[in-house]
Amino acid sequence: MRPSLRNRQSGVALLEALVGILIFSIGILAIMALQAEAIRNTVEARYRNEAAYLANQVIGQMWVDQANLSAYDTASGTNGNMTAWRTRVADRLPGITIGGTNSPEIDVAGSQVTVTIFWKLPGGDTATRQLSVVAQINPS
Repeated sequence: MRPSLRNRQSGVALLEALVGILIFSIGILAIMALQAEAIRNTVEARYRNEAAYLANQVIGQMWVDQANLSAYDTASGTNGNMTAWRTRVADRLPGITIGGTNSPEIDVAGSQVTVTIFWKLPGGDTATRQLSVVAQINPS
């Protein structure tokens, strides 16, 4: 005896609903992952922007104080403003240790200045980010 059409179709609607829920759930999970990645990129861009601002700030000081340019070199510099600037960098960027491996550096070679700032993203990320700005400070 042949089963009726109704018996062969039983449970199909439930199966279709489950597949629909599965596809919808995968889509929602993908959107959540995309949102999390967007937030991480926004935070990273914020810190990169902050590092660029701080580097340009100290380069601006150097332009004004060209006579004492070599005093800004972190390897041998004696400029008292550097301590305040380094503290400001450590306050605004995470993962910086003044005097440690993540300390901001300024290298003065003649009239060329290289400002390098390191930081680590909060939240357990161990990768060190770095921004280097090179400026040519010519006597005015």
